Amino acid sequence: MIVDLRSDTVTKPTPEMLQYMIQAPVGDDVYGGDPTTKRLEDKMAKMFNKESALYFPSGTMANQVAIKTHTQPGQEIICHKLSHIYYYESGGPAFHSGLSTCLLSGDRGHLDPDDVENHINPPDDVHRPPTALVSVENTMNKGGGSIYDFNKLVEIGKICKKHNLKYHLDGARLFNALAETEQTTEDYGNLFDSISVCMSKGLGAPVGSVLMGDSKFIKTARRYRKMFGGGMRQSGFLAAACIYALDNNVLRLKDDHRRAKLLSTELKKLNYVQSVAEVETNIVLFKLDPKINADNYVSQLENDGILTMHMGYNDVRMVTHLGIDDNMINKTIDVIKKYKIQHY
Repeated sequence: MIVDLRSDTVTKPTPEMLQYMIQAPVGDDVYGGDPTTKRLEDKMAKMFNKESALYFPSGTMANQVAIKTHTQPGQEIICHKLSHIYYYESGGPAFHSGLSTCLLSGDRGHLDPDDVENHINPPDDVHRPPTALVSVENTMNKGGGSIYDFNKLVEIGKICKKHNLKYHLDGARLFNALAETEQTTEDYGNLFDSISVCMSKGLGAPVGSVLMGDSKFIKTARRYRKMFGGGMRQSGFLAAACIYALDNNVLRLKDDHRRAKLLSTELKKLNYVQSVAEVETNIVLFKLDPKINADNYVSQLENDGILTMHMGYNDVRMVTHLGIDDNMINKTIDVIKKYKIQHY
């Protein structure tokens, strides 16, 4: 038995999801003729109280098109220094949109409202790029799946309105946050100018993300999606999987969170683990003792059938998802308990 804890992107369609996919009515979405893709977009727009939505082949493309749509070359975006749009999207804001990036620090990947306001450039200062956009990520991948305090998001939103800035949410794992808080999809839709949500992580669809905003924003985003090479033809087969995921895989996210917390509890007991980040959702991020080589540790786990990810320095990540059951968690715990610091 292989236990793949590298990411929640490794999930595969269940037989029920596959059956739903092959039965989907489809057309050419570039011509606006795919009914299942339209159904997904309408479903998401309604869910988040937005006027319109657009289906993308990846979360990175959805984020980068959102950034491109909100900004002009020579402007600046504010985001956390560990945010996905900066750290994991290949320099997209600079390459695609010609933007300067203002990188802020913050606990577990969260921006502080006062820090955001203090880093907004004066619009009449010709020496500095005009600030145009603030982007936040919830849950925060590099923050160990941490959930933003919604009140802080509201405060940042007020600052954006005050300074006439656009406000984007990279909500790749937003449904994980919603599973643990009292907020609703409508609450987020009413707060942000644009939201991207990934379907191929915790929700378990094989491909795709959805970007939401007002009709004018999505009309422009559709043009940029085509320019970026993201126009798909019979995308309804993939969109059907996303619809199935929304209807069947949201409530079960709490199971992933429970299993992640169990892993965290056991990791804290091990003498070779220096620290474990607080687990709020499905990501377990832990730091190994400095005596241990993280690459060797990850390789040893792989030899024992446990796939994890080295996240830099001595940080290792485990992510639970719908492909992981209790037996797999028990196997993982048995394996990690075998190791002692002298092994390294």
